[in-house]
Amino acid sequence: MNNMKNITIFAFSILLCITAINAQTPLKEYKVGHVFSVSLPDYMGKTFGLNNASVFQYKNAVKDVYGFIIEDSKEELGMAELNYTSINEFYEEFIKDFLKDEENRKISKPETQKKGEINFIECDASYYDKDAKIEIYYLVGIVETKYAYYKVLSWAAAENKAKFKADFQKILYSLKD
Repeated sequence: MNNMKNITIFAFSILLCITAINAQTPLKEYKVGHVFSVSLPDYMGKTFGLNNASVFQYKNAVKDVYGFIIEDSKEELGMAELNYTSINEFYEEFIKDFLKDEENRKISKPETQKKGEINFIECDASYYDKDAKIEIYYLVGIVETKYAYYKVLSWAAAENKAKFKADFQKILYSLKD
């Protein structure tokens, strides 16, 4: 009886080996997405529900400050035949439509900066929100790394611009991948 059990186990093992040898189709590994980091002030936390296209969202509802980050992979943009020659071109394409239909839209002149291999553009944007009946201030940031373009959008009531702009800039300039 023990002999029969050993023969069955041996036959099953051979069958598994033959199946494994025949089933080994070469695979090509694809990396999907990549990791980036960003720092937030202590009073802000990760959230969701602000923008469905974003990869990261943050807020503090008590202080009434919000933001999100949208990642545009250079590889995916290239596959869609959207090959930007510079961060400036990417920025111009984005900003022309940003808040374009909003009342009292204002966009400041963009400022550029480079830190290491990372390029940054920032500008101030504002508009009058008819529903909230207040002017909203945005710090609009574009970040270009080797792998992607990022849109970093942080906002608060315009009356709080002076209070939060420096923190919004810290968030923007902390992004790296």
